Amino acid sequence: MQILNQQDTLLKTFKTLLKEHSFASQADIVEALKQEGFDNISQSKVSRLLSRFGAVRTRNAKQEMVYCLPPELGVPTTQSTLKNLVESVTNNQAMIIVRTTPGAAQLIARMLDSLNQSHGVLGTIAGDDTVFIAPVDVDEIEQTCDQINQFFASV
Repeated sequence: MQILNQQDTLLKTFKTLLKEHSFASQADIVEALKQEGFDNISQSKVSRLLSRFGAVRTRNAKQEMVYCLPPELGVPTTQSTLKNLVESVTNNQAMIIVRTTPGAAQLIARMLDSLNQSHGVLGTIAGDDTVFIAPVDVDEIEQTCDQINQFFASV
């Protein structure tokens, strides 16, 4: 029972820190958590927590690269932020490649995965700044690219 309480406390503290502070690196997050009393925290644990919460590294208002949670990106309500995360959409007649700002690929991939297959997206794989999209039909890859471009232009 105590282990569960420690885990819950870690999760709450982690979210609070990301909401209230700007961290440029995972090492900065590790240090902040250690200051909060989590002595056994590692960079790999922080990496897993960032992934679990869907946090991404993106530019803040001061143009500094910082980690933030998706709601802080303003994805559901701020149209210009989402548009600014996608840099290009291209294809090679087999896959669609979306280039994003550093750290934004997982967020963009999650959004694309949430579209139904009528938008032409079968599935995605995300890195740091690149999303690979498997199209539903490679014969319609140009139309799928157009739909993805229109999707990000309209949000």
